[in-house]
Amino acid sequence: MPSRQNAKFFAYHPGTSSLSIAGRTISLPKNRFARISVGCLFVLGGIFSFLPVLGIWMLPLGLLILSQDFAFVRRHRRKFAVRWSRWRQRRAGQQQG
Repeated sequence: MPSRQNAKFFAYHPGTSSLSIAGRTISLPKNRFARISVGCLFVLGGIFSFLPVLGIWMLPLGLLILSQDFAFVRRHRRKFAVRWSRWRQRRAGQQQG
């Protein structure tokens, strides 16, 4: 079973309009339309990663922002968080033994 610390690698806080990634909190707009717009812009920026400044890093960040408002994106984010925590636990177990 994943530890609580690893399971909270990606967390969103619906009441506060903020997103936590690896312990860092990012404030998001409280307006749903603005949040969706920012998320879509990040996803589009990730698609155009061959241009300077824009990069592939924008794609997962945009999907994380969109996961606050769309259940189908949130479902995939949660699955990824569980897989990530299980992988980290297995890796930590291999390094110890």
